[in-house]
Amino acid sequence: MHSTLEQVFGYPQFRPGQEAAVSAVLAGRSAAAIFPTGSGKSLCYQLPALLLPHLTLVVSPLLALMQDQLAFLQRHGIAAASIDSAQGRDEANDVMARARSGELKILMISVERLKNERFRNFLQQVPISLLVVDEAHCISEWGHNFRPDYLKLPDYQRQFNIPQTLLLTATATPKVIADMQAKFAIAPQDVVTTGFYRPNLNLLVEPVRGADKRQRLVQWMGERAGQPSIVYVTLQKTAEQIAEHLSRQGIAAEAYHAGLPHEQRESIQRRFMEGRSNCIVATIAFGMGIDKSDIRNVVHFDLPKSIENYSQEIGRAGRDGQPSDCLVLANRDSLNVLENFVYGDTPELSGIRCVLDELQASAPEGQWEFLLGPLADQSNIRQLPLKTLLVQLELRGLIAPRYAYFAEYRFKFVEQPQALLARFEGERRDFVEAIINTSSRARTWATVNFDALYEQYQAPRTRVVKALDYFQEKGWVELESKQMTEVYSLLQTDFDAGALSTDLHAYFTRHEGGEIARIHAMLDLFATEQCLGHRLAQYFGDAQAPRRCGHCSVCHGQVARLPEPPALPALVDKHFDGLCGDFIHRHQQHTGDVPGAERLTRFLCGISVPLFTRLKARSIPGFAALEDYPYAAVREWCEAHLAA
Repeated sequence: MHSTLEQVFGYPQFRPGQEAAVSAVLAGRSAAAIFPTGSGKSLCYQLPALLLPHLTLVVSPLLALMQDQLAFLQRHGIAAASIDSAQGRDEANDVMARARSGELKILMISVERLKNERFRNFLQQVPISLLVVDEAHCISEWGHNFRPDYLKLPDYQRQFNIPQTLLLTATATPKVIADMQAKFAIAPQDVVTTGFYRPNLNLLVEPVRGADKRQRLVQWMGERAGQPSIVYVTLQKTAEQIAEHLSRQGIAAEAYHAGLPHEQRESIQRRFMEGRSNCIVATIAFGMGIDKSDIRNVVHFDLPKSIENYSQEIGRAGRDGQPSDCLVLANRDSLNVLENFVYGDTPELSGIRCVLDELQASAPEGQWEFLLGPLADQSNIRQLPLKTLLVQLELRGLIAPRYAYFAEYRFKFVEQPQALLARFEGERRDFVEAIINTSSRARTWATVNFDALYEQYQAPRTRVVKALDYFQEKGWVELESKQMTEVYSLLQTDFDAGALSTDLHAYFTRHEGGEIARIHAMLDLFATEQCLGHRLAQYFGDAQAPRRCGHCSVCHGQVARLPEPPALPALVDKHFDGLCGDFIHRHQQHTGDVPGAERLTRFLCGISVPLFTRLKARSIPGFAALEDYPYAAVREWCEAHLAA
C-alpha cells in the first residue's frame, strides 16, 4: 500500500484520514471518507483500485466533476476511462470492451447512465470490486443537494453483486452520515472523518444593509486587488450586474453562470485557473470540480442556500494552507428569494395526480414512454422534482426504467449526398440511399423518418442510429439528436391514484419543511455569538475543533446583528383583484379552471413553474408583485380572498 502510494502517486505519506479509509477498503469492508473539500478524498479509491482484483466503478452526480481526476489518473499511467453522452458509440463500445477484458481499472460514469438498460446489462457481465459514490450526501433526503437517482444506488450494488462501497463527501451532517451508513450498511468504525475545521480560513460575517452592499464589496475587494477571488451571488442577472459594477470601479471581474454558452464558461474557468483572470462573480454553477490552490478570498454577496453550501463554497479558498478570507455580506433581504426556490420545487397535488393518471393510461401497453419536458409542462412540475417523483414511484415498486432514446435525429450534409452514396456498394448503398430518400429535407437539415424507413426497408432503429453516428464520426454529416424519451416498464397499475397522490404530496411537503429549516439554521449560524469556526464544525458533528479559533469575526468581537429587511405595507391593504385579475382571466382561458391559492401565490411571488411559461405569466401585471413578502403570508392572504 505504501509502496504504491510513493511509486505510482509520488506521495511520501498519506494525508489525515486517507490511510484509514484505504485500509478499510483493502480489508474488504465498505467505508465512508468524509473530508473537507481539497483534502484528498479521491486517493481513497484511486489507490485501492490498483490493488483490487476487478473494476472500480465511480458514480458522480456530474461527469464534468470527474474530468480532472480522469486526466490525473491517465497522467499517472492508470487505466481509467469514462462513459458519457458526448462519446460516439464506437468510443463507448471500446471503453466497455476494455472493462470486459479486465484491462480497465477505473470506470467513471454519471448516475444517469445507470438508467440505461443496455448499460446495466453490460455491468452484469463485468466483475466489479468496488462501487465509489462521489458526492455521497446526494443520497440522503436530509442532505442539502438530494439527487433522486442516488436513492437507487444500494439496489444497483446488490443487482451487480458489488461486494463493497466507498462513499465520498465533503459536507455531511451527523443525520446525513447516519442515513448514508444505513443505506449502504457501513459499520460506524469505517466512517472516517477528519474534521471540518480549517485553521487557515478567516470566517467573517458582516451585517450590511442591502443598499450598502455594492459599496462595501468594492471597498473590500479593492483592498485585495489582484488576489484570486470568487464572489458568490444567487441569481444570474446579479452575477452580470456585480461583475460590471466591479469592473467600472477598476476591479476587473467576470460573470460566470449556467446561462452562459458552454464555450464561454470553459474559457472563463481556464483564464481563472491560469491566473489571467482574478475575480469571478458567480452563481453556484462555478466551483464544482475547481481545484485551484491559491484562492485567497470567497465572498458571499448574497446569502448561500444552506450551511452545507456555505461550507462547500468557502472550502474552495486556501487549499494551499495559506490564510484566506471568507466574507458574508449578511442581511435578511434575500431570505424570501431563497425560500421561494424551495417552494417552487414542491409539486401541486393536482400535478402529482396528473402524472399518476398518465401512468395508468399506459397500462394496456405494459410500458410507459414520455418526454420529461412535455410531462413537466402537462403536470406543471419542474423537472428536478418530477425526477424525484419518478424515483419515488420506482422505490414503491410501480415502475422500473428500461432505457432512454432520442425521438428525433436530423442531419446536414458536409459532403454532397451523391459523394456519400459513392462510398458504399450493394445492400449497404441501398440502405444509405433509403435513409436519404425517406428523410424530410428542409433547406439545410434533413429529419430522419424512422417509420418510413422501417416500412420501406425494414431497417431497425438501432441500425439507422449506428449508421448516422458513423457518418458523423467520419465527418460526412453533422448530426443532431433531440427529444430524449424515457421508457419505463409498468410493474403495478391497479393502485389507488387518489390515496397515492396524497401520500406523495405529503412526502414533498415534509421535504419542503426540511429545506426551509435549513435556510433558517444558516441565518442562526451567521448571527451566532459563538466562534464561527467552532459553530460550523459543530454543525457537521466535529467535536475536535477549538472552541475559539481566534480569527473569525466573532472572536474579533464583531457579532453579526443582521439588519431586518425594509418594512413592507400590510398585505391586508393590497388589492386582490388588481393584482390577480388578469392572471385569473388568462388562466381560465387556457385551462378552463380558476387557479387555486397555491398557484396564485407562486404567481404573486414570482416563482416560475412550467405552466407559467405557456401562459406567458411574466408579462401579466401582478407577476412577482409580492416577491418581497413571505410565501406563507401570501398564501394565507390568497386563501382568505378565495374563500370570501
